[in-house]
Amino acid sequence: MAMRTTIATITKNRLSFTYCSAIAITTFVRLTLSSSVLFPPSKAFSINHDIAHNISNNKNKQAKIMTTTTPRPNQPISPSITASINKINDIITTDAGGRGMTHLVVPGDLLASAKLLARLTAKSKSRPRDPPSRNDDDGDDGGDDDPLVIILSGFPCCVAHAPPTETDGPPGAWAIAAAASNLGHRVVLVTDRCNEDVFRASAPEHKLDDADDSKWELITFPPEEDMTEDQSQRLRALARKADVIIACERAGPASDGKCYTMRGIDMNEKGLIAPLHRIVEMARERNNGGGRVGDDDDEANVKFIAVGDGGNEMGMGKVLGKIHEHIPNGKLIGAVTEADHLIAASVSNWGGYALAAAAALVRCSDELDGSDDDEKEARAKWVERCVPTEGGEVKLLERCVAAGCRDGVSGKMEATVDGMPLETSMKCLRDIREAALIP
Repeated sequence: MAMRTTIATITKNRLSFTYCSAIAITTFVRLTLSSSVLFPPSKAFSINHDIAHNISNNKNKQAKIMTTTTPRPNQPISPSITASINKINDIITTDAGGRGMTHLVVPGDLLASAKLLARLTAKSKSRPRDPPSRNDDDGDDGGDDDPLVIILSGFPCCVAHAPPTETDGPPGAWAIAAAASNLGHRVVLVTDRCNEDVFRASAPEHKLDDADDSKWELITFPPEEDMTEDQSQRLRALARKADVIIACERAGPASDGKCYTMRGIDMNEKGLIAPLHRIVEMARERNNGGGRVGDDDDEANVKFIAVGDGGNEMGMGKVLGKIHEHIPNGKLIGAVTEADHLIAASVSNWGGYALAAAAALVRCSDELDGSDDDEKEARAKWVERCVPTEGGEVKLLERCVAAGCRDGVSGKMEATVDGMPLETSMKCLRDIREAALIP
């Protein structure tokens, strides 16, 4: 059924290209039984059919142009917008879980992350290309003009259960994905095979801002020991196509290469972890300057944004010394992959909400561009486009739990996050929305 749906989608796109007198595109399709390409409801799009197919729907392209603002990389952020983003950062960094995460906060990184996401441009044409490979079946290097956001998520810490997925991660990851889509970007969310059911169930149910449904994709990978050569090529394709990589509550390898829970349980040993960190590593190898972290001199370089709360998530290598010093089991569990920009939050979902809101505010600031237009009205427009609502998040968490998701602290199948009541997370979301809406 997946093959038939995909082929039908490709056929439709080709007809649309012919009708619009666009250039011809040849597509090679290869779906393997050992790799899952999962589509949220009404989403039909595969990385192996090449991201370039997204340009076939001219109506959606025209609608998007009317509802988005051209990114202005060097435009100063207005003082009122900057103040609101700083307030949002304060909201998410109270250490509500009492784990010492305040030591992991990097001042200014939420704002830097928001500017990067809101003003993202496609970099594929300016990056060096790999030599051709007969196994490299991810399509041409040209791609779409719209930037591609790769989101890595999944922390299978409930190791004694199936699925082992926790409630912190899917909501935040999908919040970032929705914001990125409504900012005009393409989105691929990547997780472990064991998290498949929860992430599929928690995908947004509705069409966002008239965006092209094909801009959404969910891909899963198996543990490294089960990886095929084709699946390794898929990872490589994602690294090559990415314009930015964002991890939200993504298990990260420690100094010994293993991914640990906060209690020090080895999730690799349980056969739960896919080597998604390799996407970041491969993208950095392709960066101009040899993949140095924090090298902002070349705009073609792919940056890595990370959201985490405990020190064992991808990206936390940026504050590894503080993890060793302040976080229990820090020397064992501390994740070594270093983010360019790190958003530390009391709960990673909150960090996802914060990034969505902050990116919306940056786009709002760019749209106003120092004009006398009503800032309050502009804020409301972009917040409604990019930031989740309380009602939507409650339903999303309910779908997570219905799919077998558990609280990572209590281990219970309930709509709580990191041992805290649902209302605690919803209050944080309300506070973020209020800070974003009020100048």
